[in-house]
Amino acid sequence: MQLTDRQQAILDFLTAFQAGHGYPPTRAEIARAFGFSQARSAEDHLRALAAKGAIALEGGRSRGIRVLAGAGAGDDGDAGAPPAAADLLSLPLVGRVAAGAPILSDAHIAGRYALDRALFRPRPHFLLRVEGDSMREAGILDGDLIAVHRTPVAESGQIVVARLDDEITVKRLRRGADGGLTLLPANPDYAPIPVDPARQVFAIEGLHVGVIRRG
Repeated sequence: MQLTDRQQAILDFLTAFQAGHGYPPTRAEIARAFGFSQARSAEDHLRALAAKGAIALEGGRSRGIRVLAGAGAGDDGDAGAPPAAADLLSLPLVGRVAAGAPILSDAHIAGRYALDRALFRPRPHFLLRVEGDSMREAGILDGDLIAVHRTPVAESGQIVVARLDDEITVKRLRRGADGGLTLLPANPDYAPIPVDPARQVFAIEGLHVGVIRRG
């Protein structure tokens, strides 16, 4: 079974969502996660996955999606890792992100890694390579891969992957008593970044849930 990068990313998302929530996502939730303008686009990808034997679709149910045991994990060395009960989770590595484009667009996927499912909680949906040392004192160094749980919401004090205008950045989120937002570095050589959602494009892409440092 050969999947496209987008199909593999959606399969990974289905598996992670099921593991984290105890039930599969709706078409609308898939569409939001991948930046599709219509739930119909998610349905088309689901039907393609079903045709390849990766999932089963149950008609008449908004959450009628079942990942089939033994569904492959792509053609980059992770093949054969069952997605539901296996020890390994196949995660896309996100490269440079184009302005305004969904972070998990096919063009942004620079590779794929197989990781132990038990390493991180909550389950990550993708990996992101860190550039720079602005989060050094949080243990996140230049060149590290961070595991990211995809979600559009975060609490004050959490380390987030955020989209600010044309940039993707990793910072600690601070919510002020007045509702103001600030992105905080973990390095005194860098200044905090105030966020003005009325004048800037701002979105939380996910939560940092762990670091992978390669020797």
